[in-house]
Amino acid sequence: MILLEVNNLTIEFNKKQIITDNLSFAIEKGETLGIVGESGSGKTMSGLAILGMLPKGADVKGEINFRNPEPGTRNPDFLNLLKLSENELQAYRGSRISMIFQEPMTALDPVMKCGKQVAEVLEIHTNLPSKLIKERVLGLFEEVMLPNPYEVYNKYPHQLSGGQRQRVMIALAIACKPMLIIADEPTTALDVTLQQGIIDLLNKLKTDNNLSMIFISHDLGLISKISDKVLVLSKGKQIEFGKVQDIINAPKAPYTVGLLSCRPKPEVRYERLPVIEDFINKDFAFPEFKTVSEVEREKLQKLIYSEPPILTIKNLNSWFVQKYNFLGNPVKNFKALKNIEFQVWKGETVGLVGESGSGKTTLSRTLMQLIDTFDGNIIFKGNDISVLKRKEIQAFRKSVQLIFQDPYSSLNPNHTIGFAITEPMIVHQIGYGERERFLKTMELLDLTGLDKNFYYRFPHQLSGGQRQRVTIARVLALQPQLLICDESVSALDVSIQAQILNLLNDLKKKLGLTYIFISHDMAVVKYMADRIFVLKDGSIIESGETDALCSNPQEDYTRALLKATFN
Repeated sequence: MILLEVNNLTIEFNKKQIITDNLSFAIEKGETLGIVGESGSGKTMSGLAILGMLPKGADVKGEINFRNPEPGTRNPDFLNLLKLSENELQAYRGSRISMIFQEPMTALDPVMKCGKQVAEVLEIHTNLPSKLIKERVLGLFEEVMLPNPYEVYNKYPHQLSGGQRQRVMIALAIACKPMLIIADEPTTALDVTLQQGIIDLLNKLKTDNNLSMIFISHDLGLISKISDKVLVLSKGKQIEFGKVQDIINAPKAPYTVGLLSCRPKPEVRYERLPVIEDFINKDFAFPEFKTVSEVEREKLQKLIYSEPPILTIKNLNSWFVQKYNFLGNPVKNFKALKNIEFQVWKGETVGLVGESGSGKTTLSRTLMQLIDTFDGNIIFKGNDISVLKRKEIQAFRKSVQLIFQDPYSSLNPNHTIGFAITEPMIVHQIGYGERERFLKTMELLDLTGLDKNFYYRFPHQLSGGQRQRVTIARVLALQPQLLICDESVSALDVSIQAQILNLLNDLKKKLGLTYIFISHDMAVVKYMADRIFVLKDGSIIESGETDALCSNPQEDYTRALLKATFN
């Protein structure tokens, strides 16, 4: 029985920008439809259109027919949601159709306790008394497998981990027992193990409650774990539609082949990752991609390790103060890093992997001297930076730069791209005057594959991948020797991710860079790294040459990371 039927959906902004073009699909009761495509393909806008939540200025044509569980006078079978008023739609949102958003930290109210936020949905859509509402919320928290439901009920979103916040969002979505859930990239920013946990939970909820689901993602591999059918979109148009295993095992469109190929594979190491453009506008034949042999890899590593290390970490401990006494002195600390020791060689890429809370980001910020509650030795090119003075630390930061996870929040929205790249040169007094810095910025734009006209644009005018290229150009302005990439591709589409990884490897060869590559994604780290260090609860529990560690992990924790990534 069809629950939702979308016919010829066309979404247009300002009468010139077409977001979806005559899109049609249907979802049966108890079925999960995966919608996959790159950023700008129309995935999220299609989901928002179903709930009548499109931004102002959107012109919507077509039909979105939803089977009405309580037949009315207008149509005993289907209701066209596009014909409903805002007040009429409100009765459907949350109660019969609900949505799980990509980023729970922005979707949840930061000043309202989690329990109250879920209770509010029940207050609006049900007639349950307050006492029963609280019991229902606690039951929902148990259903989505949140630890200590009573504690979570009284916590604010910022007091929970990313995975826990997403589970609160899922509790919100299922609170009124809807018939259809739209899950918009609900696992994109989560660790692979947390991601697998959310997928398992959604599958269980779907089976237990006979739910229908639209699961939106840019990752076909992830879609295959949860969907019955898949719709592949590109620039608002349908590219392929069918059973998920048919699409995965025998894709017909070059675009779909490209999406599947962009992700790093466990069994092969390409010199350059495939990107979508390698498959589009060509005869349908799988392109040849050069691989890196084991002999070539060993030869390169032998060359790297013939010199002294550029960075040495000895017995590094870092902590955060949790409680102060009435005199303002710390009385309780949380130890985030415990006896960390490793070395990095010039020209090497060291991978740091682990779940959220393992200490990866704390380690990167401690290395950059952005956290001062630490002890141990951080020796860069023979100098112990833990004893450097303020001016000496500034000079050190020219040599060691950090690329952040979210390029949008790390760029000032009020400054042009040109100024964003030029500013570090001004601060560190690089270049002789405005003209030389302008020419250097133009050179960096070209080096990172950006159009020189971007100099005058603002961050909001660029795509996510373009913004990440800007952040890379900005750190290169200081001519660093070591780059710390902190989850720098985790929020990007798989196709854009492949482009950025290729760029980083190109820059490494061209400029002689060294990387510390931090990620929760073992597939990406396996492709990028020469050696891997696995962090758990602030300690390194396992390390080794990348291929050796991935083929024969010694720790159950490492095996779990690999299984969640490659299965």
